[in-house]
Amino acid sequence: MNQEAKEWNPKILAFLCNWCSYAGADLAGISRLQYPPNVRVIRVPCSGRVDPYYILKALQNGIDGVLVSGCHPGDCHYISGNYVARRRFAALNSLLDFIGVEKNRVQFTWISAAEAERFSKVMTEITEEIKALGPAKRFVKDNKQAQPQDVEKK
Repeated sequence: MNQEAKEWNPKILAFLCNWCSYAGADLAGISRLQYPPNVRVIRVPCSGRVDPYYILKALQNGIDGVLVSGCHPGDCHYISGNYVARRRFAALNSLLDFIGVEKNRVQFTWISAAEAERFSKVMTEITEEIKALGPAKRFVKDNKQAQPQDVEKK
C-alpha cells in the first residue's frame, strides 16, 4: 500500500433526523465521544424528507459514502416518516446495485437521541467500511470542462 492510500480519508455525508439522530450526534459531542472528523452532517427535519436525488447528487459530486439516519421505527416525530425513508432506501438500493455502486457506500441506520455511544460507533464503522472500499469511482461526474483546444475542428 502506497503512502497516498494510507493517508486517504473518505468524505462521508450524513443526513440526520433532527429529532433523534442529530440529537444523538449532539449528545456524542457533549459527551466528548470520539468519531472520525471526516463525516459532514446535514440536519433534516425527518429521514423521510431525504430525497434519493440528494444521495445520487452527493455520489455524483465525489462523496465517498452517504449515511441516512433516522428515528427507530415507531418513534418518528412525524409518525411515519421513517417508514417512508425505509421504503425509499430499499428502492434506492436497487438502483445503486443496478448502476454498479458498491453496496456499503450508502447506508441507513436508526439512532435515537439517547444513543450517543451508538452514534459514535456507527460513524467509526461506516468510515472504516468506506475506507476499505476506497475512493468512489463509479457514478462520479468528471468536473473537467472541455477546453477549446480539446475540441476537434471539423
